Amino acid sequence: MKTCKNLYPKIYSLENLIIAWRKAKKGKTKKSYVKLFEANLIENLLQLHAELKNQSYTPKELVTFILRDPKTHKISKSDFRDRIIHHAIVNVLELIFDKTFIYDSCANRRAKGNLFAIKRFDKFKMKTTNNLNSEAFCLKADIKHYFQEVDNNILLEIIRKKIKDERTIWLIKQIISNKTFSKETPKGMPLGNLTSQFFANIYLNELDYFVKHKLKAKYYIRYVDDFVILHKSKKQLVTWKEEINYFLKNNLKLELHKDKSTVFSLSRGVDFVGFRNFYHFKLLRKRNIRNIENKIKQYNQGLILEDKILEIFQGWQAYASWAV
Repeated sequence: MKTCKNLYPKIYSLENLIIAWRKAKKGKTKKSYVKLFEANLIENLLQLHAELKNQSYTPKELVTFILRDPKTHKISKSDFRDRIIHHAIVNVLELIFDKTFIYDSCANRRAKGNLFAIKRFDKFKMKTTNNLNSEAFCLKADIKHYFQEVDNNILLEIIRKKIKDERTIWLIKQIISNKTFSKETPKGMPLGNLTSQFFANIYLNELDYFVKHKLKAKYYIRYVDDFVILHKSKKQLVTWKEEINYFLKNNLKLELHKDKSTVFSLSRGVDFVGFRNFYHFKLLRKRNIRNIENKIKQYNQGLILEDKILEIFQGWQAYASWAV
């Protein structure tokens, strides 16, 4: 297996930090914290460069708030300078890890996302039902308390399979150990960080390989910690569910959510990536309508720029048009 040894200078290079700063400020140029950072932009970027180079960098404390829509999520917001570091890390590591991900890992990846996932679901639905002429089944599963339960030591073991640069590992440790819950436990990643989303895919890539290459499941799609498997046989899906849960417990110290992981007929409709998917049509979930309404309210309050709200609305409109 090819491994990468001298990545750290690429992460802290000024060129990479400038690219990371531009990504971190996208859609947030009117925010006071962005303006404050940019008031001494060159000095601040050089400071980050120096801290990374001499390994004196320490992330600032996270700011936590609760988001309810409709589920309650504890979101942890990093300081703007730390978000630049997150982008700097992902800029370099994404090129290495993304090529190892399966095709149907859909979240937080270039040219993937909700629409890609729903198109794949539609294709798999047609395959398993003989173009809607026969019954097929779905294992719809959710990993219990995923971001709180990720084992940092296992995550680092997985990353070390590809990354042999100890300074890069040191920086990753700095990021994943910065959390609002107990810092003594090796578990959990803050929900809200770009790096958490990226590391989530690295961690669950182990599950993806198990499902695709060990179980040989052809019609499998994962979106963060939600996944579906479609098959003609209900019995096969029930067996796979037990095997997946065993794998998660023994290899990743995770488990399926008992109440949200079930096998049922596709005719019942499958709740996946914001749609209720039936045989012949799909319905947009109410929370997605609330989301765009909230974005419009934020725009009216001056919290979102005009260019940004147009981008958001055009994306939402393209997404919502799939409800037919």
